[in-house]
Amino acid sequence: MIDHLPALLIAVPFFSALLILLAGWYDRRFCYPISLITILLQFGAAIALLSEVMREGTIRYHLGGWPPPLGIELVIDSFNGYILAIILFLSAATVVYARRSVEKEIDPEKKVSFYVLFQLLVTGLAGMTITGDVFNLYVFLEISSIATYALVASAGRPRSYVAGFNYLVLGSIAAGFILLGIGNLYVATGTLNMAELAVLLPASYDLATVHSAFLFLIIGFSIKTAFFPLHLWLPDAYAEAPSAVTVLISTVMAKVNVYALFRIVFTVFTTAYVVETFPVTGLILFIATVAVIAGAILAIAQSDLKRLLAYSSISQIGYIMFALGVANQLALEGGLLHILGHAVMKGCLFMAAGLIIYRMGTSRLSDLKGVAKTMPISCAAFALAGASMIGIPPTIGFASKYYLVLGAIEAGQWGYAAVFLLGSLLAVGYIWRFIEIAYFGDHHGEDHHPAAAREGPVSMLVPMVGLALLCLFLGVFVEVVIEAVRPAAMLLLGGA
Repeated sequence: MIDHLPALLIAVPFFSALLILLAGWYDRRFCYPISLITILLQFGAAIALLSEVMREGTIRYHLGGWPPPLGIELVIDSFNGYILAIILFLSAATVVYARRSVEKEIDPEKKVSFYVLFQLLVTGLAGMTITGDVFNLYVFLEISSIATYALVASAGRPRSYVAGFNYLVLGSIAAGFILLGIGNLYVATGTLNMAELAVLLPASYDLATVHSAFLFLIIGFSIKTAFFPLHLWLPDAYAEAPSAVTVLISTVMAKVNVYALFRIVFTVFTTAYVVETFPVTGLILFIATVAVIAGAILAIAQSDLKRLLAYSSISQIGYIMFALGVANQLALEGGLLHILGHAVMKGCLFMAAGLIIYRMGTSRLSDLKGVAKTMPISCAAFALAGASMIGIPPTIGFASKYYLVLGAIEAGQWGYAAVFLLGSLLAVGYIWRFIEIAYFGDHHGEDHHPAAAREGPVSMLVPMVGLALLCLFLGVFVEVVIEAVRPAAMLLLGGA
């Protein structure tokens, strides 16, 4: 059974999306349980695959029994097995959170299409993660992207339509760059299989076609990951999308696009190419450091809670890209830790923001004075995840930044390490803005905010509190997490 899990992980959810559509036509109440059961099964399959990889090594599955280069290969190794478990765990948490959130934020007539798109997005991202073929990476990227554009606009407000359209335009430009890069790789090598590309490309490292392919792919995936300064789509998309959609794209989609970028750089082109043949790590390190600072400063300047968290994501993506710029074992371990840590803490922060919007009807910071008095659980969860975002020990945020700084010091990048730490100090600024307003602002009382008299629904509270506690738990037991992260970092440095 385990041998066919990679294919079932993709095929069954696609049929599930069709089942959601058909069942939804009969009764919309069937949509949510089908989506929940499917994603929980996907998560279970991801854990089984990761366990098998940790015990037995890389799993390769040839669709239809056709080996590459003629056939499509699905590959699960220590790197993408780790990422797959993260994204499906966060997807499961989000779908639990989404039930009551969707009831309030989505037109009942759109609920069927919402869950169909939700399922297609999660499945497309899972496909991106486990495919061993660069063209199929692009296909799954487009499936997930098209679903995301529609989900961002699903709130039905004029601003959400504009945000969805802007995301569509910039996402299409990014997809064009990625497709051009893939085409150049095929011209240079005659294959699209990632493992074969890693073997054949070194003989063509001096070709302009290979260099242009690399640049096209880096630019395309930098837009998709919202790597500063190619982040223009992100603030509006995160701020205007329904709360459940914001949670999903800020945690799951962002991490898969970062995964794809790391996979292309380290597995397809290999460390030797980006460090020696076409040295770009220094430039990436510089831009990542600027991103850490600029994103934090922009976050501090915001007056809307969701927009504040959106800009903080630009800063946090800078931390992950910092690992790519340093490109040594310690830094990559820190970067992979931060992929997990950021997914958990940003998921918690956006869930808390969504709960506050659910009860208060607004995300404007000026309207949230004293909200901690009526929503203590949500604000406490926000504070704990915020502490992790800042990097206060013993949270996962501290552990990941600790490894990133150690990696920078080992590489002799003392100046960048110092600026990197400045980013954590700036994070105090934007996290404290909400804490000060929520806990120390003048409370207007229940008459002013009648909807704020109690916490949100249990189905929204449970995943939020779980993620908040996980920020602490992962930090306390970080050595256990490192045991899963270290083989992935070693795999990246070793190429294919």
